[in-house]
Amino acid sequence: MSSLVARDHKVLVKAGRPSSSSSRCWRSPLAWFYRISSWRSRLLLGISMLIFIFLVSAAIVRWNQDEANFLLVSRHHRYTVLVNTWKRYDLLRKSVAHYASCRGVDAIRVVWSESEPPSESLLAALEKSIRAAENNPELELRIDINDEDNLNNRFKPLDGVTTDGIFSIDDDVLVPCTTLEFSFRVWLSAPDSMVGFVPRMHWARLKNNWKQISPTFRPEQPTFTYGGWWSVWWMGTYSMVLTKAAFLHHKYLEYYTLQMPASIREYVANQRNCEDIAMSFMVANLTNAPPIWVKGKLYEIGSSGISSLKGHDVHRTVCVNFLAARYGYMPLVASNVKAVDANLQWFW
Repeated sequence: MSSLVARDHKVLVKAGRPSSSSSRCWRSPLAWFYRISSWRSRLLLGISMLIFIFLVSAAIVRWNQDEANFLLVSRHHRYTVLVNTWKRYDLLRKSVAHYASCRGVDAIRVVWSESEPPSESLLAALEKSIRAAENNPELELRIDINDEDNLNNRFKPLDGVTTDGIFSIDDDVLVPCTTLEFSFRVWLSAPDSMVGFVPRMHWARLKNNWKQISPTFRPEQPTFTYGGWWSVWWMGTYSMVLTKAAFLHHKYLEYYTLQMPASIREYVANQRNCEDIAMSFMVANLTNAPPIWVKGKLYEIGSSGISSLKGHDVHRTVCVNFLAARYGYMPLVASNVKAVDANLQWFW
């Protein structure tokens, strides 16, 4: 017993009173750093330490942001994902599986405009994706089947929707969950605005020429030109965000279907184009404000779409002029504001 006590006593003495060599180590914890003779080695080591500190700080910030996201997604502050699809079942399965994994999603609604209802195998695959969503145990999936193939279907009012926010998305576009949550927070700061990832612009051919627009204008002599992505990138100005990836208030679905002039919906149905521009015009006419462009990475998993067809921009230019004539003025408001998540930027 005495030997055990002696050994314990010796250990206690070591812990409470370091030896002379360990005492020097405690007084100079960075002494090893100053023993490095080469200044290049010191510089490299110092840079490495700074990078390590930065990465640890970034991880802490990301953890805090994730916790904030978790607190944000109460049922009152969640959103509905509205997926527009057309005979691309593999893409639809991938889309539903992805958005089911995002915390803030309250429900996923699929706009179905095909003549045949979804197959049993497709329904089973979609339901499996919903059941696998561990982050969203109360997630709901509903497929809204329409009687006819009409682009206006994507903006029909939704029965049973419980959220103000609607994220309109094409079945071939995936937005990372963290990026989606950030854009939702941007939309919460301006819920009457459209907030999206795909900006476009209308360009005037002649100054103040919008005053000359009438319902009998000739499309072959447009007053405005539809500007695609490259014109936005070059000029840094936009006036629309496309609904292939955008947040909007659910009330705009009712406005689009029930209050927007029927002639505009007829134009969209006949041309099989322009429903997204029509929504931008309608919101701008109601708010007299521009949309908000969010910087974020999108993944387009489809091979091609309507935008890849020949003459697409020409049809869009005709559409912009038709809508300007129908409203009697140009309601779109240009902006050069871009929302950026500062937590993901080196410099801002």
